[in-house]
Amino acid sequence: MTVTHTVRTYSSKEELPREEQLAHKLAAVATDPVAVEPEVVEMVVNRIIDNASVAIASLNRGPIVSARSQALCHRVVPGGGFTGQGSLLYGAPEGDAAVSPEWAAWANGVAVRELDYHDTFLSAEYSHPGDNIPPILAVAQHVGSTGEDLIRGIAAGYEIQVDLVKGICLHEHKIDHIAHIGPSASAGIGALLGLDTETVFQAIGQALHTTTQTRQSRKGEISTWKAHAPAFAGKMAVEAVDRAMRGQTSPTPIYEGEDGVIAWLLSGPEARYEVALPAPGEAKRAILDTYTKEHSAEYQAQAWIDLARKLHREHPELADPANVASVLIKTSHHTHYVIGSGANDPQKYDPTASRETLDHSIPYIFTVALQDGAWHHVDSYAPERAARPDTVELWHKVTTQEDPEWTRRYHSLDISEKAFGGSVEITLTDGTVITDQIAVADAHPLGARPFAREQYITKFRTLAEGLVAPEEIERFLDTVQRLPELKAGELGQLNIAAAVELEKSPKGIF
Repeated sequence: MTVTHTVRTYSSKEELPREEQLAHKLAAVATDPVAVEPEVVEMVVNRIIDNASVAIASLNRGPIVSARSQALCHRVVPGGGFTGQGSLLYGAPEGDAAVSPEWAAWANGVAVRELDYHDTFLSAEYSHPGDNIPPILAVAQHVGSTGEDLIRGIAAGYEIQVDLVKGICLHEHKIDHIAHIGPSASAGIGALLGLDTETVFQAIGQALHTTTQTRQSRKGEISTWKAHAPAFAGKMAVEAVDRAMRGQTSPTPIYEGEDGVIAWLLSGPEARYEVALPAPGEAKRAILDTYTKEHSAEYQAQAWIDLARKLHREHPELADPANVASVLIKTSHHTHYVIGSGANDPQKYDPTASRETLDHSIPYIFTVALQDGAWHHVDSYAPERAARPDTVELWHKVTTQEDPEWTRRYHSLDISEKAFGGSVEITLTDGTVITDQIAVADAHPLGARPFAREQYITKFRTLAEGLVAPEEIERFLDTVQRLPELKAGELGQLNIAAAVELEKSPKGIF
């Protein structure tokens, strides 16, 4: 039975006991030694596979090359004063030197996030809970944790992030969603290590304090920082836990303080937030509320890609812009204003825009999927694909509009009616109107083809093909599916060696 906590600002004259502060309540949930349920264990394994899939697929993309090159400047040298064995980087050859865990969290976090292709949870706030895995796994490898330890940590990280995402909206105040990752990753690391509640409390406060950023990283001409942002939060979480373990304290109360997050970054001193958390002894099941992506694009685009593919099969004439007068997508407030024409971003219609911008443009994504009947994590974003004249012509006929009913369903807490799609009206030049709708993506738990272990493995094989040797693919899949059995010091086996040369970035300061 969950317990709902009311969170508000307290003046400096008011006394708010530490145990009543949200950061402390989050820490208490993380450190509650409740057993992890079998279906949660199953999903943790699925998400480790999922993260590995998208990380491997992005190994030689610019942001990953840069982050990896930085991390490799911080190697853990045996006998060099380090207390752990270091953490491994995705793609690194077997036997390659390990790096300090905060830098592995950084490099692997960028690799996981770059393609916008891993899991998601959408509620009051937006999130990609799989961003918790790189920092938790990095620390687990460094300290020699067991598979069961890692499962416990990941389950806790997901629980805290999902609970925060359900209760506290950041984006309405233009604060980026990574402000929930700092606390959740810190909580997950604390659970992994079996730390006490006070230490995790201090780490959560420090991590939140250092990970509040604006959403300009997702507005206008979207830069490569978009992939780095959650990795930065993961890196800060590792460092926050390290500081807390050394007895260092954090700003308190971080959420409720007179000059705290709620008062100055969110809805202000008069605001009230309701955050529901598991009761003591209650299992951490939040990972089961989350869902992954079949396509490399913003989550709100997943259902639209599936609908566009369906329309391509049923109405192939729609691929020709000469046949189409207009395309009107009626959808939720978020889809319209963040990735739709309601954002008023000219870049969302610009064929020279960056990949980071195009994967946040529903007009572009719907157009390409409608014309191709498919979506590819590389080819669909290629400059020559975006610049195709017939695509540009059709693309500029696509607009979005908020529909109150789809907005209501988007925000519904009832999973049976919560929706991330909408309806589409395509008016042809001869006056014919074609309409269709979709509520959730095909891969969603309530979709046409829900993802299960088989689909996660297929996704991994597809993205690893040509980048990882066949025998290495099989070794990894065998190992990760035995995660609960892995003993202390064996988590390095969850790394994957690439069969291609890993590129290096230009030299920086390090």
